[in-house]
Amino acid sequence: MKSCQIAVVLPAYNEELTIEAVIREFNTALPEAAVWVINNRSNDRTEAIAHQTLLQLGCSGGVLNEARPGKGNAVRRAFMDIDADVYVLADADLTYPASQARRLIQPVLDGTADMVVGDRHSQGHYAAENKRHFHGFGNHLVKSMVNTMFRARLEDIMSGYRVFNRHFVKNYPILVDGFEIETDMTLHALDKRFRIVEIPVDYKDRPEGSFSKLNTFRDGMRVLLTIGNILRHYKPLVFFGGLSMVLAALGLAAGMPVLLEWIQHRYINRVPLAILATGLMILAALFGAIGLLLDSIAHQDRRNFERDLLTQSNGPTHH
Repeated sequence: MKSCQIAVVLPAYNEELTIEAVIREFNTALPEAAVWVINNRSNDRTEAIAHQTLLQLGCSGGVLNEARPGKGNAVRRAFMDIDADVYVLADADLTYPASQARRLIQPVLDGTADMVVGDRHSQGHYAAENKRHFHGFGNHLVKSMVNTMFRARLEDIMSGYRVFNRHFVKNYPILVDGFEIETDMTLHALDKRFRIVEIPVDYKDRPEGSFSKLNTFRDGMRVLLTIGNILRHYKPLVFFGGLSMVLAALGLAAGMPVLLEWIQHRYINRVPLAILATGLMILAALFGAIGLLLDSIAHQDRRNFERDLLTQSNGPTHH
């Protein structure tokens, strides 16, 4: 049985206060793993401390620099450049316990999961530690929508603590830049029928003096955009069909007085209202057609993805 290569991936932006402790904890929990810090344009001592800590520990891995801002770009750099059988992704801010990493890895090693998610919600750890209540509301909103759309029962859509097998990592096109990367991973796994396992983990807020890169209002807008993009990209018939129905209802409401006037007088005085109703109905038909077309394209994309997986020689390996 060949040895299993494990890579710990730690995206980091200005984490000089926590990066050393995070590296040491993961090295203790997974001494056989390579630890990779993805330095994402830090302007503090994150990179230097990471290099020094890895050297002191004699730990394999290293520091990769990604100049484009955003966690999505940092994860993309890691997935492109790092070769391993199992990938452990965690934040570099001491919020996730490295001591529980081996529990998350086990389903991947057993061949029962393609992605394992560290679930912060089931045992109430996130609710107890999270001081940004709007983020909790956004998490719940997106979770409810995703579970409804994909008929899933996931508890933590946005967890940053995850484990992947090579099969998932090398077949995941990352097209997002920022913190929406976790939601995008979950959507890709659900849409492409990868196996997801959730395991409850502890969660604690950042230590004193360490500041979150999240912004309540900016990330609130991102949540709304994420919801719109989920529908637009993964369920185009629901998105454009819904718009079509709304426009059709407005067109019908605008057109009823015109129709009644025509029935009663065989003449139309409300010409502007008639033009508005006609335009709305045309737009409704257009959006309905777009939804049908994009739904067929999305279905074909899923067929092509499944076919490509079947033709690959590097399928999932059981250890």
